[in-house]
Amino acid sequence: MKILYTLLFVSVFMSCKNQGKDTEKELSNSTEKKSTATLDPQTKDTLIYSEEKHFKNIRQVTFGGDNAEAYWSFDDSKLIFQSNYKNWGVNCDQMFLMNADETFNDKQPPMVSTGKGRTTCSYFLPDGKHIVYGSTHLKDVNCPKVPLKKEGKYVWPVYDSFDIFVADLDGNITAQLTNEPGYDAEATVSPKGDKIVFTSMRSGDLELYTMDIDGKNIKQITDELGYDGGAFFSPDGSKLIFRASRPKTETAIKEYKDLLAQGLVQPTEMELFICNADGSDLRQLTHLGNANWAPFFHPSGKKILFSSNFEAERGFPFNLYLIDIDGKNLERVTHGRTFDAFPVFSNDGKKLVFSSNRNNGGGHDTNLFIAEWQD
Repeated sequence: MKILYTLLFVSVFMSCKNQGKDTEKELSNSTEKKSTATLDPQTKDTLIYSEEKHFKNIRQVTFGGDNAEAYWSFDDSKLIFQSNYKNWGVNCDQMFLMNADETFNDKQPPMVSTGKGRTTCSYFLPDGKHIVYGSTHLKDVNCPKVPLKKEGKYVWPVYDSFDIFVADLDGNITAQLTNEPGYDAEATVSPKGDKIVFTSMRSGDLELYTMDIDGKNIKQITDELGYDGGAFFSPDGSKLIFRASRPKTETAIKEYKDLLAQGLVQPTEMELFICNADGSDLRQLTHLGNANWAPFFHPSGKKILFSSNFEAERGFPFNLYLIDIDGKNLERVTHGRTFDAFPVFSNDGKKLVFSSNRNNGGGHDTNLFIAEWQD
């Protein structure tokens, strides 16, 4: 699953070490730098740090719970996102719909998942009237248990009950796209509107696959040992960017396989990989160390915006960074001291929605923010 909330990061990445390359040393002293900030007029908490030059302005959208993975409709008029905010009557992640100009402080947005099981990774289909998302509800209507640690190490569950469904904006399921045994989730849609990329365990390992919008013509994209997930298409649909673990030593391989047999993965060491949409020309994009994830293409198609803690000595903060698709010109974008992740550009390239712990009163809430982007 793709959600990685700050409370978990703070508690489990304490032993992570900075493994950034010498070519990124110009960034290494900025983590602890004190920043002046643009403040929320009511709470006096941080909305934009002075160094965040790519944000022309910013608007907080949610105000409680863990809210993440917000994705734009093809016409940029709506957003679909997942939340576990208990004030909205849910006990684990469910999918919620909003208009792009809405803010949810006291009111609750409409829920468009079933409210059963656990959901992840929703995405609009081209018609603007349907979404795809992963859900465990067919196996159990209750929320599955979430293991936070295994033998003292932080882990993600990859529930074998996840399958991918299509629903309308009233929450009615209209199709089931996967029914293979094992994990099927993390579906996102090409901007061309013709393909879906997703992560599946059907080969015995966590690999990327593509399929047509109707679920037909499934093609395996990756085939190397390790967790491949969180994939997105480039603006022209020709490339894929994703995160992956690549265990190499005998010990690391055994640990990965043992955890996977229990439906678990350890996401503390991940790098970004890029390939053509058919899987060709696969190459590693980052070599930063620690956890590099939540990548998304810049509207130009020539850069990647992603979240990383590679500068962190104790596992946090996570901030957003830009990097060229040839791995050059790494640039730090956000300057928070806790957690910024899940960046997604609007289709017109003018706005960015992301999740952050800024302006949460010092608690653990992860909220959605929409910024007007400037290059």
